[in-house]
Amino acid sequence: MQWLTPFVGLLAAAVAVPLLLLLYFLKLKRREAVVSSTLLWKRAVQDLQVNAPFQRLRRNLLLLLQLLALTAMLVALAGPVLSLDRGPGQRYVVLIDRSASMNATDVTPSRLAEAKKQAKVFVESLRSSSAMALADRADHAMVIAFDRHARVMCNFTSDKRQLMVAIDAIEAGDGTSQLSEAVTVARAFAQSPGPDSGPRSDEGLARMVLFSDGRIDDLGAIAVASDELVYHRIGESADNIAITAMKARRSYEQPQQVEVFVSLANYGTQSAARDVQLGIDGDVRAVRSVTIPPRQEGDETQEWTPGKVAVSFSLTHEGQGVVEVRQLEPDALACDDAAWSVLDPPPKLSVLLVTEGNPVLESSLRACPIARLDPCAPAAFDAMEPSAFSLSPYDVIVLDRHAPLHLPRSCYLAFGAVPAGIDVNSPGELENQVIVDWRSRHPVLQYANLTNLFVAQTRALQLPRDAEVLAEFGESPAIALVRRHGSTFLLVGFDVLASNWPFEPSFVLFCYNALSYLAAQQGGGGPHELAVAEPIVIDDVAAGGEVAVTLPDASTVQVAPDPGGTARFPGTYRVGLYAVDVPEEPRRFYAVNLADENESRIEPGDEMTFETMTVSAQPQGVQRANVPLWPALVLTALVLACVEWLIYNKKARI
Repeated sequence: MQWLTPFVGLLAAAVAVPLLLLLYFLKLKRREAVVSSTLLWKRAVQDLQVNAPFQRLRRNLLLLLQLLALTAMLVALAGPVLSLDRGPGQRYVVLIDRSASMNATDVTPSRLAEAKKQAKVFVESLRSSSAMALADRADHAMVIAFDRHARVMCNFTSDKRQLMVAIDAIEAGDGTSQLSEAVTVARAFAQSPGPDSGPRSDEGLARMVLFSDGRIDDLGAIAVASDELVYHRIGESADNIAITAMKARRSYEQPQQVEVFVSLANYGTQSAARDVQLGIDGDVRAVRSVTIPPRQEGDETQEWTPGKVAVSFSLTHEGQGVVEVRQLEPDALACDDAAWSVLDPPPKLSVLLVTEGNPVLESSLRACPIARLDPCAPAAFDAMEPSAFSLSPYDVIVLDRHAPLHLPRSCYLAFGAVPAGIDVNSPGELENQVIVDWRSRHPVLQYANLTNLFVAQTRALQLPRDAEVLAEFGESPAIALVRRHGSTFLLVGFDVLASNWPFEPSFVLFCYNALSYLAAQQGGGGPHELAVAEPIVIDDVAAGGEVAVTLPDASTVQVAPDPGGTARFPGTYRVGLYAVDVPEEPRRFYAVNLADENESRIEPGDEMTFETMTVSAQPQGVQRANVPLWPALVLTALVLACVEWLIYNKKARI
């Protein structure tokens, strides 16, 4: 038995009990009167006996009931708690998964709500500090919410009310689930003293209490000790229909023709018939019925795989637009029932080619869907005044083996030479290089295979820390992105004529991707399709202006740019369409999609396999370890007060 506030109960008892007894000790005040007979003396003596203090307290049922009710209330004020756990205080880290799969509604109202509910029961069961204890035996806990990243909601404390508020503040997200960052943060906090925990750095690791459905990507990279983590499984069903991939692109030969490709997955055990709707800018263009096969069961060494079906649509759209694909029947997880793609208008690029003469490069650029290509000699380009580019009609400037003397603000594709003034150095040259690695998912190198690329001679590149390396030789970067002074530079460290690249199909594809990407950078738009929690970055915002971001729930957030004119909005935590309004510029749209097969696979896991061991889910939900007794005492006091009231009224009627 623990007493949370014993001194409060004692103080209240010292005041309330004497006051109650004093009401019974008060004597009646009667005025003197002359009577005509002594027959009334007997009645007067009886009154005096009744008003005597000890005489009044004899066999008084009402006083007994009132004392019992008051005692129950005073004991409740002292905060009695029935402690089922004994020993010194423990430390816990409450980890709550708030990723996309925790939005599933197979548990009412959602898995995240159920996880928060169980976490509150766990917090209520923690041992609190006792005012009468010589040593602090209270449990301390902290709260961390995580999806792709971890967020500390509350540091170590024994204040249950603070922990409850922190749990209530956790909001749902639509991101993927990764636990390694949360574990790292939890261990870092556990090894340093918290504001309410005293110096505890010499104690062992805190026990982690995880509330999740087990759909976590990086378990194999996490090492946990025995009994370090307790796993409470949330969720019941695996049935879900998800859009796992969606791509909208224009035809290369007919840019006004748009092809939309969609992949749907069925995670249930029964085949499912669904209607898939295609819309653009809010207008429904097509509805197609598909049957998705059930999941395919695996063997002992392989898990089951979802049933999949691919759907394609064709439509004609000449301008910019937002393509939406949606499966129309609601299911347990809503955030993967729709996907969006921002469709750019057909490219009509104007390109300036600065070269002494390179028929291979010029022919490759002309093979791209551009409206204008103007060759220019390096000397003529250097002779131009920088002011001549203030109204330049060129979207991209291609530099072929030339480092210009001046760099007007633009987007550059540079081959074989490093422009000056962009913090890139070239200490020497390398020979006989091959590509060892490249970022195949970057828009510049998408669908480009660089396996067979061989370069006889190239420049060694020393890049600034903020540069993006897209392809690498064994000894130096080969292709890189650098942003300086409001311009974007796509650097290719070698001369294409000193390589076999012109004979590879990937060269024309690279030129097409590079021009499209740089033209988007020139327009300030950047990539329009983002993953959850990937920031929206707007460059070249006018001084003093603010960027308004409209979220999928129609709320608006104002974002101020930094001194360099770049506005960054990191709050893309929910899937949907984000609209960005920049002063004096057309509205831009950004699509945030889930498109993650592991998150759409909502089947809760009974086990979590870490690098060092396997942790099984607890067989039942969180059970209370410490039971507060004040509700029962308050109820007892109420019952006694009602009984006293009934007896008093019964005597009054008699």
